[in-house]
Amino acid sequence: MASNGNGEFTFANGNGTAAVANGNGTARNGLAKIQTQKKGNGMCHDDSTPPVKAQTIDELHSLQKKKSAPTTPIKGTQGGAFAITLSEVERQKQQLQSISASLASLTRETGPKVVRGDPAKQSETPKVSSHVSHHHHFTPTISVSDSALKFTHVLYNLSPAELYEQAIKYEKGSFITSTGALATLSGAKTGRSPRDKRVVKDDTTEDELWWGRGSPNIEMDEHTFMVNRERAVDYLNSLDKVFVNDQFLNWDPENRIKVRIVSARAYHSLYMHNMCIRPTPEELENFGTPDFTIYNAGQFPCNRYTHYMTSSTSIDLNLARREMVILGTMYAGEMKKGLFSVMHYLMPKRQILSLHSGCNMGKDGDVALFFGLSGTGKTTLSTDHNRYLIGDDEHCWTENGVSNIEGGCYAKCIDLSGEKEPDIWNAIKFGAVLENIVFDEHTREVDYSDKSVTENTRAAYPIEYIPNAKIPCVGPHPKNVILLACDAFGVLPPVSKLNLAQTMYHFISGYTALVAGTEDGIKEPTATFSACFGAAFIMLHPTKYAAMLADKMLKHGATGWLVNTGWSGGSYGSGKRIKLPYTRRIIDAIHDGSLLNAKYKKTEVFGLEIPTEVEGVPSEILDPVNTWSDKDAHNETLLKLAGLFKRNFETFTNYKIGKDNKLTEEILAAGPNF
Repeated sequence: MASNGNGEFTFANGNGTAAVANGNGTARNGLAKIQTQKKGNGMCHDDSTPPVKAQTIDELHSLQKKKSAPTTPIKGTQGGAFAITLSEVERQKQQLQSISASLASLTRETGPKVVRGDPAKQSETPKVSSHVSHHHHFTPTISVSDSALKFTHVLYNLSPAELYEQAIKYEKGSFITSTGALATLSGAKTGRSPRDKRVVKDDTTEDELWWGRGSPNIEMDEHTFMVNRERAVDYLNSLDKVFVNDQFLNWDPENRIKVRIVSARAYHSLYMHNMCIRPTPEELENFGTPDFTIYNAGQFPCNRYTHYMTSSTSIDLNLARREMVILGTMYAGEMKKGLFSVMHYLMPKRQILSLHSGCNMGKDGDVALFFGLSGTGKTTLSTDHNRYLIGDDEHCWTENGVSNIEGGCYAKCIDLSGEKEPDIWNAIKFGAVLENIVFDEHTREVDYSDKSVTENTRAAYPIEYIPNAKIPCVGPHPKNVILLACDAFGVLPPVSKLNLAQTMYHFISGYTALVAGTEDGIKEPTATFSACFGAAFIMLHPTKYAAMLADKMLKHGATGWLVNTGWSGGSYGSGKRIKLPYTRRIIDAIHDGSLLNAKYKKTEVFGLEIPTEVEGVPSEILDPVNTWSDKDAHNETLLKLAGLFKRNFETFTNYKIGKDNKLTEEILAAGPNF
């Protein structure tokens, strides 16, 4: 991104030429404004949750703390100075100019000037003068707009300690827990809002991206994006201070992406400090212009009467401008997953496969990928004391091997305990962020079982807080690709060995089953399908990622596995969940290679290869039909689930892979047959 001096920014596009975008809704290359109609579509909601039922911030704040005696008064604090020297200002001059360009409103002559440091800790208020100030680099004139006389202080790449100070002092609902983590509130939205996410549809993205039924990509035109961008930038410019993070994505140095996050909250800055890769002082000094910029104005709503808007929340991606705008939600996960969507677009262009998966490595260098939706055990099974953790959620598979996209972990905290998840439990210390949890007001001890604010409580911490994390977070080519499903219908085997076509079929399907309990009793299990185990974040058609996965597995000799962590002996309510020690034994047998040498037999309907025995696992549970007392009920449930698979896959049957479409036919044949 580069400014051409007249309020326009240029970006290099994929063919090496430059495209120029301006603020009037029409690009220089003559793109017409796109008129569309809103369409409903089915999407994976993952961590999306209902809004908190609180009318005021005080009501929301009251949910956060459990009353106990004695109460702890909240006292104000006195701050020192974020002192900087003249030499540091000069050294940061290029960065500040780049930040100033990021903050400038492109449809106006100019925007506020940026100053480094906290306005509350400046020795004196900047005065408007005709002389150039070495702190501010400006010369006001009579003709400029009022915004040119406004100062926006930039708190640039602050340390966790500095961000703690900012959060505790200025952000209501921020506290330090007994273990030293920063507890905070995300506001009314405690999960993602996938139906409020928009992507600019232009001549390029119209052909490249996945649109229509089942797709997470809801379109908007560039003019509407610019309206929302203007609103976000105006809001950020109106503040006395903003937080700016310059960080990296992807531990692979050849394919690293520079990102800039401009936000209004210390909580957001600390969250991204943890989740992205933290640059060294030398890397920061030479950071230059970012490849992608987020304007997080989530405290300010979008205008609901703007075209394409369906609520006061909007998360907008413009891939041509390489920008993201957030309005109307302070849930930090929107930034993480927005950047993941960007990587799902940029990396395949480089023939790199982006993956929503966990990843670990054995002491002999054998790498395993873990795919799975919420509740399948992806985090639990990929975090193994006997193996090195490469990452828990987002990865790239390049020609050199695998690399983690992120610099941290974002773990669910509901019912967290030190016995079940010791690594995550111990990682929640100073520097970690705890979202929407409830704690004792006096002791500040967190009650992880309390769902008063939301069930989607979260912890964000740097990956080095995990003792066996592999730093740098890279590894060789995967040996095993493990697809996890929590089958509440109770008819999938605990483990199946997949051929290549079956791996693609189940990867595209992305199946798990949810169980909903109500006061009136237990509801039927609900099948959930999320393409590529992350439909809410993928940008291209799922079959493109599946074809890349199959190609890399074939090239590097990886084996596909389907592991059911759900029910056995009946559906939820009658059967029992497969014991975690049994699943761990199965995973261990996959890692050490012994499961490859087992004897196999094929199941009916799904045609899955299941082992006849696994050391440490009762043989009778390996074939689900053995554990059901009512065999007719088993067969009926099996056919029901197979029908759900077939119905879901109809979305993808009209997309051809390869010139002769032979691969598409092979994938379809790998599904259930009845």
